[in-house]
Amino acid sequence: MDALNLLQVVWFILWGVLWSVYFMLDGFVLGTGMLHPFLAKSENEKRAMVATVGPVWNGNEVWLITAGGATFAAFPTTYALMFSYLYMPLLLLLFALIIRGVSMEFRHKDEGAGWKRAWDVGIFLGSFLPALLFGVAFGNIFKGLPMDASGYHGSLLTLLNPYGILTGLLFVSLFAVHGALYTSIRTLTPLSDRAKTFAEKAWPVLLIIAGAFLVYTASATKLYQNYLSMPVLLIVPVIAVVSLLLVRVLSGKGVVPAAFAASCAVILTVCATGIIGLFPNLIPSSLDAAYSLTIGNSSSSLLTLSIMTAIALVFVPIVIVYKIWVYRIFSNRISPEEAGAEKAY
Repeated sequence: MDALNLLQVVWFILWGVLWSVYFMLDGFVLGTGMLHPFLAKSENEKRAMVATVGPVWNGNEVWLITAGGATFAAFPTTYALMFSYLYMPLLLLLFALIIRGVSMEFRHKDEGAGWKRAWDVGIFLGSFLPALLFGVAFGNIFKGLPMDASGYHGSLLTLLNPYGILTGLLFVSLFAVHGALYTSIRTLTPLSDRAKTFAEKAWPVLLIIAGAFLVYTASATKLYQNYLSMPVLLIVPVIAVVSLLLVRVLSGKGVVPAAFAASCAVILTVCATGIIGLFPNLIPSSLDAAYSLTIGNSSSSLLTLSIMTAIALVFVPIVIVYKIWVYRIFSNRISPEEAGAEKAY
């Protein structure tokens, strides 16, 4: 393996890590937003739920921006064609993320009931739609896009195929349980208990959807080929399954922080399972494998990848240390009464 091929593999791995970490971190924010209108029974509880993610949600999106930037810099052809072929769904995703951020920041600017209800709807839609759209997008990437020498032969409706929708539902259910566990460990009773109960009741639904996803993936995609050729890689999906089971076991025993850690592991390993199955493809073609976008035919030059690697070695550890510090600073449980009194959110 020459230097260019080595760096292409390194950046494929880093690309996968960036997406996985983003989904792990923003997943609980999206889940909290989806559950915000349903778990919170009072204005103070709504403020408390928003306050749990208020200091971190925009920092989490740094990982999304970095994942997009890494795609642009390391695999520019993939970036260009992805944003061309999937322009409309990506634009809808962007609008939904904007709505979420604006809703969280604006709902406390006025005390009118109608004002707050409108922004509460914005928080829900701005959380549910990204979770669903991210899942649909990655489901279609796993499945392969209908593209050949003439370009992309699909539309927004093409993406709404059964496998894409199932993957979207998987993301929604994963993030809902993830967000409920996060709310439980960041708030006080009765909101904390209510969130824990929801996570336990939603877990069987997640288990069914995850099982259906694993079965359907065998026929709808070629993700399992890498695992069949190198069985040692099966350790990743096995960890995902074990972690998913641990979420329910640990939550049932009342060890909610450990259940949340297991939920983090589920999201990381589910993403890793899909990304390992893709390798060396970034976006496979469902029409002809010759037109798939791979790390070989869509990467930047050796010089570009070398410079990026040096930059990543310096700044990625800094970002990680900073994120750990932020989460440690804002790790205290939030009381609904205090959230209501401070009027912070």
